[in-house]
Amino acid sequence: MFRLLSVRQTLSLICLGSVGLLAYGLYLQHVVGLVPCPMCIVQRYALVLVALIAGLTAMGKGRGVHVTGIVLMLLAAGFGAFVAARQSWLQWYPPEVVSCGRDFYGMIENFPLQRAIPMIFKGGGDCVAIDWTFLGGSIANWSFLCFVGIFVLGVTQMLRPRNDR
Repeated sequence: MFRLLSVRQTLSLICLGSVGLLAYGLYLQHVVGLVPCPMCIVQRYALVLVALIAGLTAMGKGRGVHVTGIVLMLLAAGFGAFVAARQSWLQWYPPEVVSCGRDFYGMIENFPLQRAIPMIFKGGGDCVAIDWTFLGGSIANWSFLCFVGIFVLGVTQMLRPRNDR
């Protein structure tokens, strides 16, 4: 199927898919009420990078722009997959002492504002807790699969013959 799509179309789909995943994460946070942990926040940053790089690369012209953009996207997706895999490992084999982050109100009450604001972006949930599942997989498991899928799509675009681009 992806052989029928051009590199630009595939990158556009990756960008749209990443934005959709980010939107669903925000839905889970703000509507369902799940609190993201620090590792979830890092995965969101990686997904934002993937979306930005894929979108900008899709708008670019020329093989060099596409190759450079895809390599950068692969790095961001690989990093996101690594963090998601680490979180999945922690969920399957939880450590005896969990120290993932503080709650929001505790940060505001105990720290000055200039220290509390950066802590807010670190997340406040427990990285080991599994608050949501779909088909037996946690958010970290699904995040890992999505990053791997993005990575595989990027590699397939890199391996395309020149006349196929």
